[in-house]
Amino acid sequence: MKKHLISLAAAAATSVLAGAAVAQDEYPNQSITMVVPFSAGGPTDTVTRLITEPMGQVLGQGFVVQNVTGAGGTVAAGQVANAPADGYTVLIHHIGMSTAPTLYPNLPYDPLEDFETVGLVTEVPMTIIARKDFPAETLQEMIDYVKANPDEVTLANAGIGAASQLCGMLFMDAIGTQITTVPYPGTGPALTDLVGGQVDIMCDQTTNTTGQILGGEVKAYAVTAEERLENLPDVPTTAEAGLGDFQLRIWHGLYVPAGTDEAIVQKLSSALQTALQEQNVIDRFAELGTTTVSQERATPELHTEMLSSQIELWRPIIQEAGVSAE
Repeated sequence: MKKHLISLAAAAATSVLAGAAVAQDEYPNQSITMVVPFSAGGPTDTVTRLITEPMGQVLGQGFVVQNVTGAGGTVAAGQVANAPADGYTVLIHHIGMSTAPTLYPNLPYDPLEDFETVGLVTEVPMTIIARKDFPAETLQEMIDYVKANPDEVTLANAGIGAASQLCGMLFMDAIGTQITTVPYPGTGPALTDLVGGQVDIMCDQTTNTTGQILGGEVKAYAVTAEERLENLPDVPTTAEAGLGDFQLRIWHGLYVPAGTDEAIVQKLSSALQTALQEQNVIDRFAELGTTTVSQERATPELHTEMLSSQIELWRPIIQEAGVSAE
């Protein structure tokens, strides 16, 4: 009888393992939800919609993009952290994934413990821009004006934890001057008010500002990159414009809930790597002033290293600035 029970238990275990293997082999057999922590039309949303189509073609299933806004991306991240670990809910997030642990003392998830990394997607430089009639023609003139009129100048951002908020914080630290900040519920409305002249300056990703710069709707002072961008050749780097080594690139990566089977993670990572080699994706990213990462960096291993190092990099910067979301 005892041997019979052991045999049944072994058979059951074998059956479960076989079932799991079949499930992994069949993955995906339905559409996948890609959760975006920011509003539609923003830079992260733009990046998402460029990669989901070719990823879906590789996987044989389409992606449903779901914009879940709030609290600098932490609402969306928390939702994905608590989703079933079956590969059908994926999070795309930017550098905010590494700043949240310091910005939010009571963060309900751990970026390193509650997620499996899938791979990095892109690194986007920032642009320092202003309303088109702002009374300064160069970055140095703008800095001088801001220092002389700190209480009159307004700095727009897309809210706590947004890339624009982080860049603005670093900019104020670099010039040694605090400016009145105006937070918005997203990049879209912030940029709309900048174009309309309701706010003065902003620092945001090229994926969101290139069109307005080329269209003459805003005044561009610098890009936070090592070299000038091909699609914005007349915009100097921050170093050329006199702001020393002020450089910032906003990286994006994909995540799934912790406990997701490694085979599923690898399928998603492989699909991402293939998508990033698509010529249309490369060309569209270039038009937006950014580039896809290398295949090596679009892997869970390199993504985890980046996330861990960025958490440690941003912690003292945020603490010194005294910024907190709570």
